[in-house]
Formats: sequence, structure tokens, C-alpha cells
Amino acid sequence: MSARKKGDVDTGPSPVDRRKAGSKHHLICDGCGTPFKVIITAANVNDVTQALALVDGIPPVAGRPGRPRRHPGSLLGDKGYGSNPNRRELRKRRILPVISRNRPCRARACGAAFRLR
Repeated sequence: MSARKKGDVDTGPSPVDRRKAGSKHHLICDGCGTPFKVIITAANVNDVTQALALVDGIPPVAGRPGRPRRHPGSLLGDKGYGSNPNRRELRKRRILPVISRNRPCRARACGAAFRLR
């Protein structure tokens, strides 16, 4: 048995590799999974740059009498879309950002957790 090299015939090249050509699909959808807006970017474009463009693409939501809602109550996202300027802008728009933070582990806490396992 031989070890397979990276990007073999069965797997292909990684689309998020900086030097490779490829694309990423960014989309925003409701709680049921219905997509509202889809943005396709190059593979080397940062996710965080597309967060507000996706939120701006949400159409008016009909249902109740009166002016239709243009923004959700909260926004769930992964670490790629999280940044402090984006969180501030979402709060200005009265949207609660539920995006995990990308914080480095503190040395003392990580060491204690490592010792206790």
C-alpha cells in the first residue's frame, strides 16, 4: 500500500487553498433552511467580508399587517463570519449576532484542562 499524495485523482485540489482556483458559496437562509441570498466568491476571499452583504440581501418578510420586517431578530454564523466590526454593525441594525468567537486559548487554562483529562 502506498500513501496517497494530497490532491489525488479521487479527491482533487482543495477549493480553499490560496493558490488554487476555485469558489466558495455563501448563503443566508431562514430557520427552516429556505435560502434568501447566495453569493459566490473566489476561494481566497475572506468570509467576514460577505457577512453584511448577505444580511442586506434578505427580502421583506410578509405575514403581519403593517410594514414588512426587513431584518431577522438574530443571526447565527460560524467563526469565519465573526468580527467585532460586523457584530457592532449587526447590533446597530437591531440584530443579535450569535457567532462564536475565535479566541486563542489562555496558557494557564489550557494547561489545567490538559492536566485534568
